[in-house]
Amino acid sequence: MTHDLLGMRNIGISAHIDSGKTTLSERILYYCNKIHAIHEVRGKDGVGATMDSMELERERGITIASAATNVMWKGHEINVIDTPGHVDFTIEVERSLRVLDGAILVLCSVGGVQSQSITVDRQMKRYHVPRIAFVNKCDRTGANPYRVKDQLIEKLGLNAVMMEIPIGLEDKLEGVVDLVNMKALYFDAGPSGDGVREEEIPAHLLDEATEKREELLDAVSMCSGNDALMEAMLEENVPVELLKECIRRATINLELCPVFMGSAYKNKGIQPLLDGVIDYLPNPTDVENRGLDLDNNEKEVVLESREDAKPVVLAFKLEDGQYGQLTYIRVYQGRIKKGDTLYNTRSKKKFLVGRLVKMHASTMEDISEAGCGEIAALFGIDCASGDTFCDPSLNYSMTSMFVPNPVISLAITPVDKKAADNMAKALNRFTKEDPTFQTYVDPESNQTIIKGMGELHLDVYIERMKREYKAEVTVGQPEVAYREAISQRADFNYTHKKQTGGSGQYARVAGYIEPTVSENPDEPAPDYVFVDEVKGGAIPTEYIPSCDKGFQTAVKKGSQLGFPVIGVKVCVNDGAWHPVDSSDMAFQTAALNAFREAYEKAKPVILEPIMKVEVEGPSEFQGNIFGSINQRRGMIISSTEDNNQCTVIAEVPLAEMFGYSTVLRSLTQGKAEFTMEVAKYGRVPMGVAEELKKKYEEKKKNQK
Repeated sequence: MTHDLLGMRNIGISAHIDSGKTTLSERILYYCNKIHAIHEVRGKDGVGATMDSMELERERGITIASAATNVMWKGHEINVIDTPGHVDFTIEVERSLRVLDGAILVLCSVGGVQSQSITVDRQMKRYHVPRIAFVNKCDRTGANPYRVKDQLIEKLGLNAVMMEIPIGLEDKLEGVVDLVNMKALYFDAGPSGDGVREEEIPAHLLDEATEKREELLDAVSMCSGNDALMEAMLEENVPVELLKECIRRATINLELCPVFMGSAYKNKGIQPLLDGVIDYLPNPTDVENRGLDLDNNEKEVVLESREDAKPVVLAFKLEDGQYGQLTYIRVYQGRIKKGDTLYNTRSKKKFLVGRLVKMHASTMEDISEAGCGEIAALFGIDCASGDTFCDPSLNYSMTSMFVPNPVISLAITPVDKKAADNMAKALNRFTKEDPTFQTYVDPESNQTIIKGMGELHLDVYIERMKREYKAEVTVGQPEVAYREAISQRADFNYTHKKQTGGSGQYARVAGYIEPTVSENPDEPAPDYVFVDEVKGGAIPTEYIPSCDKGFQTAVKKGSQLGFPVIGVKVCVNDGAWHPVDSSDMAFQTAALNAFREAYEKAKPVILEPIMKVEVEGPSEFQGNIFGSINQRRGMIISSTEDNNQCTVIAEVPLAEMFGYSTVLRSLTQGKAEFTMEVAKYGRVPMGVAEELKKKYEEKKKNQK
């Protein structure tokens, strides 16, 4: 069985938006005889690429969910995962890289290293994933693979080395020169006109090819420290097998990044890239995977890539298929068969392995067992994304993946009762599938709020709700949680009298309200303080808590916008009571009305949440970042620069932050990111306050 493991590759294809990942996946499927006709991402035949199986993906021409498939190439089994390029679906890339042994980083020969290439590279480094680069679109006007190789070195800090040089560029692209075998490869052989034709290197490229091969040999010898390679270089006779072995070792140790090139759309350069995957990317035994032993203080244990070991499996992705929940798994140790009992170390529950399948985009093939290193899927198992399943005698957990915090939220309202039920089902499903998608009901506004990684992310989920769950929803901006406060002291003296048949109600409370003051300058002032200064039994002791209760009810809803009142000190120093008519209820009502009377005299103001916003991006966009914050009533607190990256910290009102992620991306070519958290409450400017009051009055009228 070990032989099978040596011949297996688990690879992901990831890159910036529109670099050609899905087109490349389609060609890989075609050349490995998995499909017999090629379809384009936005093809005129209306079929769409195999890996974009969701209707929304075909319409928009983008990848939303990562898709898995497996192919055979020259007797080697390759599991391929095609991942999205948009930063909004970053969790899909994150969880795919978590389970992969190697990756192909696709770059556009014109665009080069773009913002999302930087993000993807950062994710690959986080999980120590070896990668080979493929410079795609060499047939485009302005194509320059040499510039892209230099950018890989400068911007990503990779030791990028060319494995090929192009024969012609742009519309004259004919093929590539393989620098390892020193052969020219043309892609026009065979009955379909897309096979590989091997020839001698054209005379006009021989000098360049020799020079680039020297560069390759130098770079590899620097990494590997292989004496045999050094000797062979001195004798100027380097065997191909030895060179491949040294490149492979350096790539797996993350010391080298081999660069291939071609044009997926024009079917050029795919076969040598597949050879590169087999020759240079690791098999499951080359990678050391670690788990945590939960029975032994989470001590790290190295998982063995052996078929006869006890199974350890990671569930890295959930999907709601037509037959119920589909759980994508990667087997790290041992093998699992139908009917086996596995143990979920998070939920502490055992379950039987029922249906086991191998995925090919949206279609599947039943299998009876999944061996070590394989990527498969299980049906009908209740689990969460990131759970570990293992043999009942083990209690291991795989390290969890990094989940970024959501940065944007929207309020959604179902149109009717049926839509409300379907919406609840959809939200329950989506939050289980996607850890970056969150939902909650705002206790103040009673709105259902959804949070995600960007506007496109939430857009796609709202569209999926309508299509897959028939849940029609209206979308609005979430209400900002404003607060109200008083700005000066005001006295009250209120008598509550009510005479009905039998005993009436009587209570008088007098005193004052004023803004609270913080004892510690580093801490905010308390929201509510009640002081009892009543002397001589003007109000009996048993009614003092009733007064406190009445005031607490009053501060829950201010008269300006109907939001809670904060920072109020209430002092009661006088009052009156009646032996028969005074009661707990009477004093509560008196306190409530006394507060409302004094509140209007205390010059109330409206406060809004001020967010601490931290923006990180390349220094060249610093002016744009400053401008975007100033336009949003923001105040810049600090700005630092390091390695051509700037970090700007500012305080900006939450009401101005809606839609900021989209604006920031367009101002910085998608290269800047931001995080925010609530810092404090601050006064709303007069103009904005008047506008808010007007809206509140209209809303009250409409409710009547």
